[in-house]
Amino acid sequence: MFTIGKASEQSGVNIETIRYYEREGVVPKPGRSAGGRRLYSTDEIAKLRFVRRCRDLGFPISIIQKFLSLTERGDRSCGEVKALAEDHLSEINAKIENLSRLREALLSLSASCDDGTAACPMLDALMKDGLGADALKRSRH
Repeated sequence: MFTIGKASEQSGVNIETIRYYEREGVVPKPGRSAGGRRLYSTDEIAKLRFVRRCRDLGFPISIIQKFLSLTERGDRSCGEVKALAEDHLSEINAKIENLSRLREALLSLSASCDDGTAACPMLDALMKDGLGADALKRSRH
């Protein structure tokens, strides 16, 4: 059995984040020592590591909870996991498209600042309802 500090070290999850996951029901609350300290088993640390890896991939807590419930089922379906992963991938692709639009808008606006005069075309464009504003509006949707 390991203290929360050791569990944090071994799982790569911050102590406060471990407490948050426990409060939110992402992982079960561990047992306690006679002195009231949290004590984690190797299986509980493995779950924390699993959650961290899922978070590193950008999965939201709700999906991670589904993944954890699937790991505990004997008849789990890889198809369910694949569908959840593909949905997440679609969301990532949409974010990439939005970031690309933002990048292009910013490149276009910053290119107008090359002359170094007192009047800044980029700031002027951002104040207007022109190119910069339109591109930024499109990237938010």
